[in-house]
Amino acid sequence: MSDTVSPEQLAANRANAASSTGPRTPEGKHRSSQNARKHGFAATSFAVIRLEDLQEVAHLREDLVNLHHPVNSQELFALERIALAQQAILRAARLEAGFFSQCLSESFDTSGQFRIPMNSQLTEEIETCQAQNRNYLLSDGFHRLVRQTNSFALLLRYQAQAERQYRRAIEEFDRLKALREELPNEPNSVETETNETTCPSCETNPIPPGDPAPPPAPPASASEADPSPSACLPPEHPSTPPLPPVLSGGIHRVSDTIEP
Repeated sequence: MSDTVSPEQLAANRANAASSTGPRTPEGKHRSSQNARKHGFAATSFAVIRLEDLQEVAHLREDLVNLHHPVNSQELFALERIALAQQAILRAARLEAGFFSQCLSESFDTSGQFRIPMNSQLTEEIETCQAQNRNYLLSDGFHRLVRQTNSFALLLRYQAQAERQYRRAIEEFDRLKALREELPNEPNSVETETNETTCPSCETNPIPPGDPAPPPAPPASASEADPSPSACLPPEHPSTPPLPPVLSGGIHRVSDTIEP
C-alpha cells in the first residue's frame, strides 16, 4: 500500500492547518500545552529497581526535546521511543559488563584458587602482569559459561534489538517531521505567540444581541433636586425635548421624578 499523498489531499490538509488559529487565552494555551502528555509517560516506570536511576529515561527525553523541539504529540511520542531505545542500549552495555564479570568469577573455585592455571610454558622466564592474568581468567570463565548456557547469544540478540529499535524510532520521527506542513501543530508551551489578543471574558461571556441598558444616573445634589425644563435638555440641542432612554427589548424607562 502506497503512503503517497495526492496533490488534492495535500492542498486540503494545508488549508485546514492554515485555518486553525489555535488557543487564544492563557487558559486555552495551558490546556493545549498538556495535549502531548495525555498518554501518561512516566519515566520512573521504565527503571530497573536498585540498578538504574529513576530519572534516567526522563533526562534522555528532555535532551531530545531540547534538541528537536517537537510540535505535536506524535513527534513527542517518537522522541520518547528514541529515549527508551537509548536506555535499552545502555542497559545492554551494563548487561554485557555483568556477564563478563560473571565469566571472571566462574574461573575461580570455591576456595578462591584458579580452576585451570596458565600453562607454565607461556610464563617461562617472563613475568606476567596482573592484567594479563585476569584476561586469561576472563577467557576461561567465558568458555565455561558458553558451554553451559546460551546467555551470551541472547545478550547479542538483545543488543541488536535495542539498536534496531533506536534506528526505527529515529526514522519515525524523521517521517513525522517531514509532515509538519500537513499535520496540525499542538503547542508544547503556554508562551505561544498569536497575531491577535483577545480578552478571556470576551471568549467565555459574549455580549448578547440587542442594545445594552444605559448606566444608572448619578444621584442628584440638593441644588438639582427640582429639575427645570431647560436643565433636562441636552447641551448640544437645547431646543429639542429629551427622549426617554430605551432599555433592552424596546421598553421605555419611566422617569423617577414626577413633575407637578
